[in-house]
Amino acid sequence: MSNPVFTSSDVFGKPRRGTAVRPNPYAPQAGAPYGQPGAPYGAQTGYAAGPVVDAQSLEHMYGAPPATTRDTGRLTYDDVIVKTGGLLALLVAVAAATWTFAPGLWPIGMIVGLVLGLVNAFKKSPSPALIVAYTVAQGVFLGGISLAFQNMTFDGTSVQPIVLQAVLGTFATFGAALFLFKSGRVRVTPKFTRWLLISMVGYLAFSLLNFVLSFFMASDGFGPLRNGPMGILVGLFAVGLAAASLIMDFDSIKRGVEQGVPAKFAWTAAFGLIVTLVWLYLEILRLLAIFNRE
Repeated sequence: MSNPVFTSSDVFGKPRRGTAVRPNPYAPQAGAPYGQPGAPYGAQTGYAAGPVVDAQSLEHMYGAPPATTRDTGRLTYDDVIVKTGGLLALLVAVAAATWTFAPGLWPIGMIVGLVLGLVNAFKKSPSPALIVAYTVAQGVFLGGISLAFQNMTFDGTSVQPIVLQAVLGTFATFGAALFLFKSGRVRVTPKFTRWLLISMVGYLAFSLLNFVLSFFMASDGFGPLRNGPMGILVGLFAVGLAAASLIMDFDSIKRGVEQGVPAKFAWTAAFGLIVTLVWLYLEILRLLAIFNRE
């Protein structure tokens, strides 16, 4: 998968290729003799397959309120939605404050966010405090870098509202990716996963090369390999990769819910979505900045 937040967590992943899965010796198997593992439960013990429940008990069970995550302790979509929404609200609030009062702090936010992102991505158990700290750091980074990108479009009299456009584009892309995933129009298959992994590695290598060349070659602030029409094409490709990564995130969350992972991993799922959404927003913002400087 593309997002290390989900790939490093065993609870969201499928068994890796070449990893043996231990079978359940008590699962019913065709041809298993009575009284042996693999035979039906009643055949092993000589008793009925389950306890008898009277009508009154059944009526009480059906009339009881549905179990919540507090009762079951398992991950639900509501958990992920609530925590993701809370982190997004915090991200926007910190970004707005940084934009207004201290936009020059964005390099600090970038470095701290990178460190905390790596720590959170490879933790086996989620830490809400570290995830919130990462969100705050990313808010500082996004607030300052968004103002810097928007100022690049200044033509002497006004600036283009590329930040608002990038925000709207991010949510529109998120909605489109969710629709494509839920409708089944895009399926996460092994072929899709391989394509995304290869594309991500290639894009990472391209970005590193562009960063290194920026120290030796002149550019417009985006690196020598991302100027002009070439920069627009690369930006469109990067936005497509981020959207595909969102679909992979949705698939990981779906597997986590279906497998009944502990509810605490809603923090991991929310963190993974925030990481991808920040990347998607930055790619759209950079694309708009390049386009408006042409």
